Amino acid sequence: MSKLYIVGIGPGSKDYLTKIAIDTVENADIVIGSKRAIDIFDNIKESIILNVKDLSEKLELSVDLAIEGKNICVLSTGDPGFSGVLKPLSKIAKEKGLDLENIEVIPGISSLQLAAAKNKLSWDEANIMTFHGRENIEDILKVINNGLATIALPSKSVKDMAKFLIDNEVDPQRKVAICERLSYDDEKTIKTTLDEVSKGDFTYMCVMIIF
Repeated sequence: MSKLYIVGIGPGSKDYLTKIAIDTVENADIVIGSKRAIDIFDNIKESIILNVKDLSEKLELSVDLAIEGKNICVLSTGDPGFSGVLKPLSKIAKEKGLDLENIEVIPGISSLQLAAAKNKLSWDEANIMTFHGRENIEDILKVINNGLATIALPSKSVKDMAKFLIDNEVDPQRKVAICERLSYDDEKTIKTTLDEVSKGDFTYMCVMIIF
């Protein structure tokens, strides 16, 4: 029976791939994912590149190919269940009649986990939030002053997030850690303030920790 595998590939470095992720990818008939995700694997039989603009189309294709009898592997950066493709892919599978029993999820290491580890932060004692793909980021205001650190994936940029928090009366001198390009050779963590972040420039590959 064919399977649709949703594989978490971790934050981006080969070092954070799990053995089961590697084995699943190598045994799949077709692997679908972003170029950045596909490039970290050495042995892929056949691949299909997706990007933000054709994401829905390629996810639908993955389900169609699984229904046709192919073993399909869809790559999801980080963990599929957190700002990953599990939610949209499960919805498409249901609409197209692919039984969820034919879907297997291989978890991965989220950049949030890695950010917490780099900062020696117990992440079961933190607010965990993602704003990827969301324009409405007001939810962070409900927890930002509850006494816990907040680990967040910003919607657009950490700079915009910092400006939003300051505009909503969060102390500009609030301590912040920006974890940029985690797991890559050029990764860096900057510990500073909201005010400094609001004036800085960072890549989109960032995790923000507000203390």
